Amino acid sequence: MDTDVLEDDWWKQAVVYQVYPRSFKDSDGDGLGDLPGIIDKIPYLKALGIDAVWLSPFYPSALADGGYDVIDYRNVDPRLGTMGDFDSMADALHAAGLKLIVDIVPNHTSNLHPWFREALEAGRGSSGRDRYIFREGRGDHGELPPNDWRSLFGGPAWERVDDGQWYLHIFAREQPDLNWKDPRVHEDFQRTLRFWSDHGADGFRIDVAHGLAKELDDRPLDQMDPGAVGNTLSHDGTSPLWDRNEVHDIYREWRAVFNEYRPPRFAVGEAWVVPEHQYRYASPTELGQVFNFEFAKANWNREQMGTAIREGMEAADRSGSTTTWVMSNHDIPRHASRYGLPQVDATNYHQLANDWILRDGRSYREDRALGTRRARAAILMELALPGSVYIYQGEELGLFEVPDLPWDRLEDPTARRTHGSATEKGRDGCRVPLPWSSEDQPESAPWQATFGQGGSFGFSPDTKEDGTPSDDPHLPQPLWFKDFCVDLQEGDDSSMLALYRKALALRSEWMKKDLASGLDLEERKDDVLTFRRADVSGSGGLVCMTNFGTNPVPVQDGSIVLASGALQEGMIPTDTTVWIRF
Repeated sequence: MDTDVLEDDWWKQAVVYQVYPRSFKDSDGDGLGDLPGIIDKIPYLKALGIDAVWLSPFYPSALADGGYDVIDYRNVDPRLGTMGDFDSMADALHAAGLKLIVDIVPNHTSNLHPWFREALEAGRGSSGRDRYIFREGRGDHGELPPNDWRSLFGGPAWERVDDGQWYLHIFAREQPDLNWKDPRVHEDFQRTLRFWSDHGADGFRIDVAHGLAKELDDRPLDQMDPGAVGNTLSHDGTSPLWDRNEVHDIYREWRAVFNEYRPPRFAVGEAWVVPEHQYRYASPTELGQVFNFEFAKANWNREQMGTAIREGMEAADRSGSTTTWVMSNHDIPRHASRYGLPQVDATNYHQLANDWILRDGRSYREDRALGTRRARAAILMELALPGSVYIYQGEELGLFEVPDLPWDRLEDPTARRTHGSATEKGRDGCRVPLPWSSEDQPESAPWQATFGQGGSFGFSPDTKEDGTPSDDPHLPQPLWFKDFCVDLQEGDDSSMLALYRKALALRSEWMKKDLASGLDLEERKDDVLTFRRADVSGSGGLVCMTNFGTNPVPVQDGSIVLASGALQEGMIPTDTTVWIRF
């Protein structure tokens, strides 16, 4: 095959590691992770065996939503570094053979963005306000919001400004939604895509990719579905806010920008849409790829995992691209905890886990041994699938969710806006800074014995440049992190980190090169999920078996390449995955 074609399509079978910059590695002791910290850990990332790094937002931000409230789309937050640091990081990643994916946030800006400040100063009817979604209020004096929509982060989805108008914010009030009917918005984001491509970005992750196109003018706002903000899954494209047909016009424009580069840039869309709509975002004429969240939403059982795999493969076939596999990210509870909690079907995905977090991890028993065993089985099942795999920082260490963070230390706007009603605690439990070194253990904090102070498990240096002690991490680390530090796992061949490295090496050396892109998912009536991938040569291939049942099952014929746990007299025990070469 033409090597240029292979280079163009590098992302179709890539393993991408998500870095949440503020919680990855702090280089200067201020308690926030930063770009120099990422540069310092590139050897670790290379040794892990990934292909690319996805960098969550690093832009100037007031941190109303963990960096997703962007003040300047073409700069670096000074707390995280400089543009020079970004360029050095991109160069270092590329020198290590790793690609770089940059997070783009096109649904909304920060309320401190120059555009929004201009909109407030310019007043009603101005061109400045046309970049956002401003409307008049209801009531005799416009004192009521245009309708009763509720923000996804809690509270009203409308905020009133000093002259009496209201602006829409689907998320936090510090995140006003952009009006993508304004051509200036289109032009500026195309400029942003080119800017980061010119600075070394190989691709992009698109935040809220299904929410850009909105239609609020076809009927009175107060006659629209009062639950439209929360009803994100539209089957017919008629939602005023989500997954509208017009959004694909935007991504066809972006594809033209991507194709200006060699190799062409690509993007993966965060689009929480019905499975039958995923293919449109992943089309080669649009973004190229979309997250398959059905996999991340599934409970640990054969039926749900099998359905997610089947639907993901069907969407990939329909799009003409490859699918993605995701178990955790910065927005959802860590899967090692989810799998260790009762596996109960609910109306909303992760509902039980979120209820458990709301109650500081005390409402249900988290069986960590069970969660670990299932997480080990899950990563082998995931890595054996064709397509791209997205790994969230810390999952390779087997980290669990931190559900008992003190309320007064939380940063997530969901928690801040719902604490009065106590309906959600937010996403900070999966964003706690990583533990690197067991030699830098904090002492018990006087305000809560389960968390520490005075050390950071190697997340921060011992001291700042001026010799003063480093600040505590921006989110407190639990003392149980001491058992999950990188330095301990690197010396343990049975650790989660060792399993990830072994599996990723095999995937890179053998499976990605030699196996065909399709799979045969066996239709079985028992609790074993089995799929087969043929070798491109037509002789041999891979069988992946995961036992979701309670009894050990026999291994299919072939040579066992890797197993997530010890076999029992040649049988696959419960919650175990085995790779078999035939």
